[in-house]
Amino acid sequence: MVGSSCWRLLKKNGYKNLIGRNSSDLNLTNQKDVETFFLQEKPDAVINAAAKVGGIFANTQYPYQFLMDNMQIQNNLINSSLNNNVSKFIFLGSSCIYPKHADQPLKENYLLSGPLEQTNQWYAIAKISGVKLIESIRKQFGHDYISLMPTNLYGPGDNYDLKTSHVLPAMIRKFHEGKNNNKKVILWGSGEPLREFLHVDDLAQAIILKLSSESSNSIYNVGSSEEISIKNLAIKIQKIIGYKGEIIWDQSKPDGTPRKVLNSSFISQLGWKPKINLDEGIKMTYEDFLKIKN
Repeated sequence: MVGSSCWRLLKKNGYKNLIGRNSSDLNLTNQKDVETFFLQEKPDAVINAAAKVGGIFANTQYPYQFLMDNMQIQNNLINSSLNNNVSKFIFLGSSCIYPKHADQPLKENYLLSGPLEQTNQWYAIAKISGVKLIESIRKQFGHDYISLMPTNLYGPGDNYDLKTSHVLPAMIRKFHEGKNNNKKVILWGSGEPLREFLHVDDLAQAIILKLSSESSNSIYNVGSSEEISIKNLAIKIQKIIGYKGEIIWDQSKPDGTPRKVLNSSFISQLGWKPKINLDEGIKMTYEDFLKIKN
């Protein structure tokens, strides 16, 4: 999702020497394959949009893969970039790296100031190690490598698999199937947690901004600064899709972090701000889902 959005925007902005690989073309968990790729292609800049991602269910079921696969992917890319004199590296993390009960909005310097949310700790620990790798390279070698911490992302190319998807695309699929099959929709938790969402094309704008400018910090939050409860998100998606049935909240399932909103003032001061509001973005994402289903 993120990689394809960046690719579209780079082409639109006139970048021509683009190199991209998907997981079927290059196994980023294989150190030798990644090093061979760098020796052959000799990139000037790298955007690491690759990761093993998923919601609470996937994190709970596959803790080893979420920890190991993500560390292997980022370690291979970062190390090969350093060894091959890549001048610019953008590492993409997640807002889940911050402590569960940190003050809100979350600032970059809150990292490692408290315990993590247990439901996504494996992914968070992997991403924290990547953030620290980037920081260490800036400190030791002076390279302009940075980490961007996006909030909850969604948009065209999202994952709609109910076992591995995040909350927003999962809701889109559940309400669509509930509407078509005239079934009740069951959602996890209480619906009370507050979340912040960012359309992937807005993140791509932030990535291109940092790709074309020097960075004084090693880490930048990237969020919309707009919060919505999971329950109100469900109501919004229900309305957009046109589902008229019943919503059941399964409170035997975990809520995750009670509140998670980013302080994105550092990158906002550089002129970036999101352009796609949540209603518009959900409509665009639902249209994408319908194309995939059809």
